[in-house]
Amino acid sequence: MKIIKNILWFLLLAFGIAQFFGPEKNEGDLASVDAFFEDTNPPDDVKTILKNACLDCHSDTTRYPWYSQITPVNYWLANHIKVGKKHFNVSKWNDYDDRRKDHKLDELIEMVERKEMPLESYTWVHSEAKLSEDQIAAINEWASTVRLKYVFLKEAQ
Repeated sequence: MKIIKNILWFLLLAFGIAQFFGPEKNEGDLASVDAFFEDTNPPDDVKTILKNACLDCHSDTTRYPWYSQITPVNYWLANHIKVGKKHFNVSKWNDYDDRRKDHKLDELIEMVERKEMPLESYTWVHSEAKLSEDQIAAINEWASTVRLKYVFLKEAQ
């Protein structure tokens, strides 16, 4: 019994100390998404959807909830953001060539249609990010229209 008590005290102490450490936050400038919005020109409803359901993990700026201060949750969130930005980072939109922009929008359509994005673990605490069928249709219509621009630009090269 004494060993279990000592282990619990050690774990509690380790948890307490861990709270003083955390990963670097994804707190860039919100203006970093301006180029994406200017280039793709989403209607206001789609822009709102993107802000509520996508940009926290797919841009250089994240709105952090209160629980992001708790270790190990902060590391879990940091990993989600890192992976999300690796796959699609709207803050780096101008770094993508037309072929890649077209491909990223194609992936966006596919992931949203299959309801793989936004992640269920994200929508648990961000209910505003749960997409209705109408919102999915609006995103897909917008992204499909924008893709035409990049297909045309690719063929013109």
